[in-house]
This record gives sequence, structure tokens and C-alpha cells, in this order.
Amino acid sequence: MFEGIRSYNNKVFRLERHVRRLFDSANGIRLTIPMTPQEMADAIVATLRANGMTDAYIRVVVTRGEGTLGLDPNRCPKPNVFIITDKIPLYPQELYENGLDIITASTMRNHPNALNPRLKSLNYLNNILAKIEAIDAGVLEAVMLNHLGFVAECTGDNIFTVREGRLFTPPIAAGILEGITRDEIIDIARGFNIPVREESLTRHDLYVADECFLTGTAAEVIPVVRIDKRTVGIGKPGPITKRLAEEFHRRTRA
Repeated sequence: MFEGIRSYNNKVFRLERHVRRLFDSANGIRLTIPMTPQEMADAIVATLRANGMTDAYIRVVVTRGEGTLGLDPNRCPKPNVFIITDKIPLYPQELYENGLDIITASTMRNHPNALNPRLKSLNYLNNILAKIEAIDAGVLEAVMLNHLGFVAECTGDNIFTVREGRLFTPPIAAGILEGITRDEIIDIARGFNIPVREESLTRHDLYVADECFLTGTAAEVIPVVRIDKRTVGIGKPGPITKRLAEEFHRRTRA
């Protein structure tokens, strides 16, 4: 299992929630993390300081550890934990200003009864296959549909649309990761009295949106201006997207 976390100005953003999600994911696959949540949080901060970084991307990984060949997890009696702090320039700055082109991938998101996407594991093969489709199409990101054909999320980010002043995003039940940046944006929108609806979306809903944007720990908030060669809104980052992104940046750097 893993977590992607960000630090801004020497402060780790939403550290407690990230640690909680890591432990929830580990519990979901019956993997016992060999430390308490507080010890994990302390180790993350210590790693950040040891590397002399103030603004960083933090990757925490917990594995079942060393063991012999085979599928039996009991052959790996001692879990391993490692923490990395580094930089992660996910998208060029110009795309945050001008917007991103994306496609819809043919690769389906994991069925929640097979490997629930709420478990943040390193089993990212279907995401990688969808990413390859995006790269082959000359873009950087792809929307993945769930087993029912509804919009789930992108290969590494959650997705939002804006229509007639309202914010829409797929529900957790659609088979998505319960993104911490996603939740932050929902909280910001409600604070601005922007109606938020978590409901099933189709590709058509993406095509006819007034605005669209993606959220994630590494990506933060990035606008989308074209989907499957269809222009979103006026083809530029919209006012609600900009407002939400500005407030998110203010919160992270406060």
C-alpha cells in the first residue's frame, strides 16, 4: 500500500488524513503496519527534515516484506516501510494556465469487488495501460470508466465538471479513490455556496460540461479544456475552476 502526500512551506498538508487512509488501505488487505499512526506521522516529518526539503512530494510505501516464493502472505512475516521525499513535476506550468487535453480510455477501472480502488495499492497495471492509451493519443491523461460504463476517475486523479454553476463528481460508489484533494475541493466549493453533487456521470456529461478539472495530491487542481477532441466550455479554464484552485493554493500555503 502507499500514500502520496505533499508538504508546503515545511508543513505536511492533511498529514493525519493521509496516514489514516494508509492504515485503512492496509487493514483492507490484512496487512499490519509495524508502527502506530503517530509513529508513522513522526517518521514522515523526520524524513522530510532529514532530506532538507520544505516543499516536497512524499511517498510512503508499506509492503509485506521479504519472504519465499508463492502466494501465501504468511511467508512474509515482517512488513517493510519506506518513505521517500522528492519533487514531482506532474504537469508543465503552462497546462495549469491553459488547460489539459485528455481522452477516454478503453481500459476499465478495477471492479470494486475485485480490487476496490479505495484501497490505495501499487497494483496500478490498469491505470498504466490507460496511461499508455493517453500517451499514444498524444495527451497526458485519460478518463477511465467503471464496469457499468460510467465515469470513474483518471489514471492518477479524480475528475470534476461544472454545469450551470453546479459542481459534479463521480461518487465513491462509482469505484474511485476517495481523494483527499477531492474532498478538500468539495469542502471549498460548499464554503463558496457552490452546489456539489456526487452522482454518476457519462462521457456525454463530460462533453457538455461548462468546465472540467482534475484533482490529486501531485496534480493539485488542473483544468481540462478538451476531452476526446471535444472542446469543454469555451476551451479555456473556467471561472469556478480558477476560484477553487486559488483557494486550494491558499489553504495549502497558509
